[in-house]
Amino acid sequence: MSDVKSVIESGRAVLGIEFGSTRIKAVLIGEDHAPIATGAHDWENMLVDGIWTYSLDMIWEGISDCYSKMAQDAKEKYGVTIKKLAAIGISGMMHGYLPFDKEDNLLVPFRTWRNTITGEAAAELTEVLGFNIPQRWSIAHLYQAILNKVSKISYFTTLAGYIHWQLTGEKVMGVGEASGMFPIDSKTRDYDAAMLDEFAALDKVKEYPWDIRDILPKVLTAGEKAGTLTEEGAKRLDVSGNLESGILLAPPEGDAGTGMVATNSVAVRTGNVSAGTSVFAMVVLEKALKAVHEELDMVTTPSGDAVAMVHCNNCTSDLNAWVGLFKEFSELFGMDIDMNDIYGKLYNNALTADKDCGGLVAFNLFSGEPVIGLNEGRPMFARKPDARMNLANFMRTHLYASLATLKIGCDILFKEEKVKVDTLYGHGGLFKTKGVGQSILAAAMDAPVAVMETAGEGGPWGMAVLAAYMVNKADGEPLEKYLSDRVFNGEKGIVMQPDPDDVKGFDEYINTYKAAIEAERAMVKALPL
Repeated sequence: MSDVKSVIESGRAVLGIEFGSTRIKAVLIGEDHAPIATGAHDWENMLVDGIWTYSLDMIWEGISDCYSKMAQDAKEKYGVTIKKLAAIGISGMMHGYLPFDKEDNLLVPFRTWRNTITGEAAAELTEVLGFNIPQRWSIAHLYQAILNKVSKISYFTTLAGYIHWQLTGEKVMGVGEASGMFPIDSKTRDYDAAMLDEFAALDKVKEYPWDIRDILPKVLTAGEKAGTLTEEGAKRLDVSGNLESGILLAPPEGDAGTGMVATNSVAVRTGNVSAGTSVFAMVVLEKALKAVHEELDMVTTPSGDAVAMVHCNNCTSDLNAWVGLFKEFSELFGMDIDMNDIYGKLYNNALTADKDCGGLVAFNLFSGEPVIGLNEGRPMFARKPDARMNLANFMRTHLYASLATLKIGCDILFKEEKVKVDTLYGHGGLFKTKGVGQSILAAAMDAPVAVMETAGEGGPWGMAVLAAYMVNKADGEPLEKYLSDRVFNGEKGIVMQPDPDDVKGFDEYINTYKAAIEAERAMVKALPL
């Protein structure tokens, strides 16, 4: 404890803060990269006028509360007040759209990754650029605004980029996060110059006085310095006034990049799956894909290496809602059962179910899912009259549903494009119950899946490690070597091989799922928002 106290008092600790969909979390790490204090603030997106959003007040209330709880945790554990830090890193949900005018006024409410309202723009840009531009990408939101003739923009950014800007005054962004705004050239580790020219040459874009290069954040790679905490920034982060200004900040990153770091999957032929409110799989590529696929995003690692990503908007929200129903049922009978126990019993029971779920099918769609061609979604559960309806099959169905669209996208990556991956690392809420989410994912991907103990800290820990890399790396030391040698020390995690019967069962379930997509489409039409 005395060593940790000394690290904090001397300002050698490093802080990572990540804005997830339902929780803002801060992780303070020591010189061995192990967490020494944490804090969290729960929040939820709002559906306002058909737009999924968070207000700016929610952002600043959340980060200050999260920081305060982390600082209090450090105070209680080590009897020390945080005044200095070696570095800070901010990360958040990728993509989305925060546009500002020349007076730095927000032009429209923050549009999160969850919105699927840019179909026209995304389709046109994909065709013009010859590069898949998903609806949630920032450039799709910008171009849709142009098509709607409502853009008076001077600068646009993402959630992490906005917070970093407000804390430092720097309009910069890590390359991994930037790759969810506009396509990146992995050779230059910057926005693709030819595609910038093609975008600027579009007739509707030429009607505006700005140059696309001037309104995008500057791209930085992992390890570069991205500014320092201003006095105003320090006050916004730590309302107690104890935190000093002048602290170095790392390039702000997205949750995809921090997930790669948290699972040591930034090297070629490694990959990771982050499964929480949304779910995405990322694989670092050996070579370029043969074709453009609307189901696959092309993004980068925090160092700028090419990554293929399958991103799905929906994962555990519907699953959690069903588990909550069982909690409510238990309370009706006067039972006080811990939620972790309920998850554990239900999830482990699902492993005893029929491998194909026995004729049950579920859609977990709270929002649209472009991977299967839906701009809106409705949670739906159905079964055949002769289905084997029991609790195990019911829960396995919803576990499968949480990964169904991810599997559809990854089947393109692994089966059509023949992309090779040695191991996938799983992290996020789906993997909290030991062995269950891991085995379901191994079946979905038909690939080995590893889970590390450090993955439980997830993105904010990964962001803290990126900030530590910035201040501690040796000259010329690449991120993948720093992670392998200094952070993970050869740790491979607990690896689970796919069970052939599980793989076969999930494939059969997916056939039923695909056949039922039209029913889901009809449900969206029948139950308008």
